[in-house]
Amino acid sequence: MSIKSNAIGTLLLLLLFATCAHADKTDRLIRKANRYFAPLPEAMPGSENDTPARIALGKKLYFDKRLSINDTQACANCHPLTDGRAGMDNLPRSPGARGELGDRNTPTVLNAGWQIAQFWDARAENLAEQAREPILNPIEMGMPDEASVVKKLGALSEYAEAFANAFANDSPPLSYANLAEAIAAFERTLRSESRFDDFLGGEKTALTPQEQSGLATFIKRNCIRCHDGHMLGGTLIEKLGVYKDFHNTGDQGRYRVTGDDEDRMMFKVASLRNVTVTGPWFHDGSGETLEDSIRIMGRIQLDVELKEDEISDIAGFLGALTGKSLEKSRDESE
Repeated sequence: MSIKSNAIGTLLLLLLFATCAHADKTDRLIRKANRYFAPLPEAMPGSENDTPARIALGKKLYFDKRLSINDTQACANCHPLTDGRAGMDNLPRSPGARGELGDRNTPTVLNAGWQIAQFWDARAENLAEQAREPILNPIEMGMPDEASVVKKLGALSEYAEAFANAFANDSPPLSYANLAEAIAAFERTLRSESRFDDFLGGEKTALTPQEQSGLATFIKRNCIRCHDGHMLGGTLIEKLGVYKDFHNTGDQGRYRVTGDDEDRMMFKVASLRNVTVTGPWFHDGSGETLEDSIRIMGRIQLDVELKEDEISDIAGFLGALTGKSLEKSRDESE
């Protein structure tokens, strides 16, 4: 055998060893990831009671601007779902029906039904409770009271029929509670599965090498302390600023709801699903870049000064949490 043949054989053997070593490393990472995370479930809590009629009604209500005081503002204004939008408007704070800005960043509605509670201060127990508030909020949609909303919809024949079909056993079928339940039924369909779910299921090539490195760093640096489970967050209420103060302490979080000093700067931990496409970040929308937001969180929540390559890798991993349909929409638009 010639020297050239030996060299080629040796190179092929080294490549084989390297491939096997990488595969073993990926297998170990998948097993480790499954200790802390879980694939997105098939259905949200409460969806067992949803019907096609309720979902269709909820979708119609979600996009209807007539739910606002001046017929200019729908749920979809702050939580857009068309054209590859990820269920929030990408503004630091959202304008309402009269143009006034709210005082907190709008969260995404995608996957929201799996969270422990709704709103940054966790004041609403579930999606239906959340849906009741913006319509009556003077800054958001501005309707004066529940009775005014029911009267407005009751004057529209299309809604009288739709509520009768969706809530046939209720008397009357058109009520504010049923309005909220219908919107919640629609929102329970807004499931956003990502490539990370495929990776957890054993698909080794679902994540790029950088994304895998970012996942390993995410675990190593203990980001999983708050961002774990199938939502990578959304299931805890934690203090923002454990080791160092958050740069904006004007909004004291859950304290606004309870008045309890122990709830100062307590906020619901954000889910990281779709986080790459739902900036700006933090409850006040002050996180201008994902990388800077990661840096801040490492410093104030973990007492860690993350290196630039760690931040870049973690940001890369978080990109793998973007819903596959959103990734496809964005790729097609580029």
